[in-house]
Amino acid sequence: MESVNAKYVSQKISKTRWRPVSHSTLQQPDIFATGSWDNEDNKISFWSIGNPGSSSLDDGFEGDPQLLCEHKHDGDVLDLQFLDQDKIVTTSSTGAVTIFRHHQNSQTISVSQRWPGVHCYPCDNAPCTGVVCSSPEIVTVGEDGRIVVFRADQEGVVRVIENADSSTIHAVTYLRTTEILTVNSIGQLKLWDFRQQSNSPSQILSLSGDRVPLHCVDRHPNQQHIVATGGQDGMLCVWDIRQGSAPFSLMEAHSAEMWEVHFHPSNPDHLFTCSEDGSLLHWETSAQSDMPSFLQGGRNNSMISRSAMAPAGGNQSLISAWLSGDSSKGRVETTHMLPSQTLSVNSLDVLGQCLVCGTDGEAIFVNRQVPV
Repeated sequence: MESVNAKYVSQKISKTRWRPVSHSTLQQPDIFATGSWDNEDNKISFWSIGNPGSSSLDDGFEGDPQLLCEHKHDGDVLDLQFLDQDKIVTTSSTGAVTIFRHHQNSQTISVSQRWPGVHCYPCDNAPCTGVVCSSPEIVTVGEDGRIVVFRADQEGVVRVIENADSSTIHAVTYLRTTEILTVNSIGQLKLWDFRQQSNSPSQILSLSGDRVPLHCVDRHPNQQHIVATGGQDGMLCVWDIRQGSAPFSLMEAHSAEMWEVHFHPSNPDHLFTCSEDGSLLHWETSAQSDMPSFLQGGRNNSMISRSAMAPAGGNQSLISAWLSGDSSKGRVETTHMLPSQTLSVNSLDVLGQCLVCGTDGEAIFVNRQVPV
């Protein structure tokens, strides 16, 4: 675990995200943002991990996150996404959506745009639970079952799907440019096509049997029909939205709620999950792994995909390993990425070889040697 840097920050961290890096360069990310929750005064903060080659290895603080700037946030930060290099979008327990701008020359933060109370009940504000961005478009979801579409360059709301869900929508992701996927508190995934003016989903998928609340969703970066979700039972579900309405693979992951799931953006044979149980897991679909020695010991080879069915026909090599019906080919190995934890790991993000996560233990962990 020598590659993990821990920073104690005196606030519970609800969300953490790397600032995007240019696709044309091979640089590793060096700045990330965090949001806090359940504190007297909540904040959004920007942190730097500096240039890995800029300081001596003898320096005990090498790699420690350094606070660049912070700004008060009204309500708990329930989600946070970068809109571009300088702007982040936050969603709040007050129902508000805010765009903050990070001024890198002066290391200050200002409010660029704010939509208060866009998620609400008849007599009160409703928590805005999730956001996804494709600049300039912003899509939010909330406890009120609404889907709201904004543009960063417009003051008003672009579109509202008023009764998108009768239950809480917990998370949202883009499937394609014009399609989003939402997950809710009764175990459903709903596909929405913005090209249609209809206020009904174009497809609904669900966990059979118990309606286990789903808390998080992520789309495979290269194969847009493959989606991973996690929920209250701690199970990792992998779905092929082209095939029927039930998950393709169910894997035992955590002993409590799974708060986030993320495919590695450039190497999606790797996936990461974090949980209320205090753990952060690295999942790898390849049958053999050359993991560095510092990660050995936390490995568990028993995580076998319990697929509902084997892929029918097609070139097996083109079928994602996440959907492999053959457990010998589709073996999933898991590795614990954190030292023993007791409090919830609420959020994680991975980019290049860098991983960051935030916890209820008022700590941020950064790993700059993720084996992907």
